[in-house]
Amino acid sequence: MDVIYSLIPGMMFFGVLFVIVLVWAVKKGQYEDMEGSANRILLDDDDDLLHDADKDRNAGADKK
Repeated sequence: MDVIYSLIPGMMFFGVLFVIVLVWAVKKGQYEDMEGSANRILLDDDDDLLHDADKDRNAGADKK
């Protein structure tokens, strides 16, 4: 039971630290670029990329 008296302040410290880091990240704009390369890897939009690649290949073939 004595360990709970040391865990509660420790968890409160980590909770406050988490909130501070979250506010810092929001102010720095970490969540504003939802279409950037960091999030594009998570999206499943391979069809659009394949169509763009095919268009590029066809455009290159038309020039020859």
